[in-house]
Amino acid sequence: MYNIAAVSFGELFLKGKNRGSFEHKLIEQIKYALKEFNDVSVYKDSGKVYVETKNEADMGEIVGKARKIFGISNISPSIKTTKAPDIIIEKTIELFRYLINKQDIKTFKIRTKRTDKGFPFSSMDFSALVGSKILENFSSVKVDVHAPDVEVFIDIKKCCYISSEKIKTLGGLPVGSNGKALLLLSGGIDSPVAGYMIAKRGVEINALYFHTYPFTSERANEKVVKLKQKLEEYCGKIKLYNINMLEIHKAIREFCREEETTILARRFMMRIAEKIALENKMDMLITGESLGQVASQTMKSMAVIENAINMPILKPLVGLDKSEIIEIAREIGTYETSILPYDDCCSVFAPQHPLINPKLENIKRSESKLNVEELIEKVCSTIEIL
Repeated sequence: MYNIAAVSFGELFLKGKNRGSFEHKLIEQIKYALKEFNDVSVYKDSGKVYVETKNEADMGEIVGKARKIFGISNISPSIKTTKAPDIIIEKTIELFRYLINKQDIKTFKIRTKRTDKGFPFSSMDFSALVGSKILENFSSVKVDVHAPDVEVFIDIKKCCYISSEKIKTLGGLPVGSNGKALLLLSGGIDSPVAGYMIAKRGVEINALYFHTYPFTSERANEKVVKLKQKLEEYCGKIKLYNINMLEIHKAIREFCREEETTILARRFMMRIAEKIALENKMDMLITGESLGQVASQTMKSMAVIENAINMPILKPLVGLDKSEIIEIAREIGTYETSILPYDDCCSVFAPQHPLINPKLENIKRSESKLNVEELIEKVCSTIEIL
């Protein structure tokens, strides 16, 4: 039935002179999300983006994928036709017949919008004309302009687009329109949600995963790759950096107090993340920390950990309860993968009694026993990019 989808923008209406660059990013994201479909074209017509397919059977799946693209407020599966009034009426009747066979429709409304002012009818007159033709062809329905069971939209531009529903989407801003950031992706529940939330604000994200193979398994690595792939449904292509932290954990265990392990390891992670971000022209880091959730996420712990670097850190989950984070993880489809029981490097080397109120001077004293720069260079030599 439908051969095209009309895409309405979200916050792009607020962007003034920058709107063109935002639209360009959005079109890029749509093309990337739909790259597996043949005979699909994406173009603009008078303030909207349209996704046209030669295979109507693909439209349901196309809409499903497009709904996950940030920057879109709603999508309307539509029929594209010429601006000839008789053809528009014919196609509108065809759409109405399709709708009435799918659902119980007693009342309807026709709404016409004309961008092309050369069209031979006013919007109101054409709506009345099309409505009269619907009444002639379907005796069981009547007009209700206030609360109709179905409203048919006729949008007359360079071509004519006929639709009957607006499917709500995620909103936000197009990925890549608001800078780049590096997500510390642990494999747990929180960090994928954090990446999703920041990407929704238009940030292009890449990800960094720390492991301690052979103490962490290949399955743990595969789990993180699956999370990356799930996030790519929303965020577009993500570059994943894998680094083996084993040598750092060995050094911490040999020279430092056990209860300081988590804080010291997190400071190393931040330094490495900052190094990769700077080398790859990323503006900020992203973490999935939620205040007070674990020992390394108390206010004092976070302050000591962040003291290791200068780069700003985005923490979209910091004020959320675990139940709220889990709810979002379920909605975006990462939860079931996140709870797979494969240890990450933090859990493998976690101390029995971790510090919850670390003192910066004590942590720095312990770090002085380590060759920090040499260890960072050593583990960075293990980097793999997926």
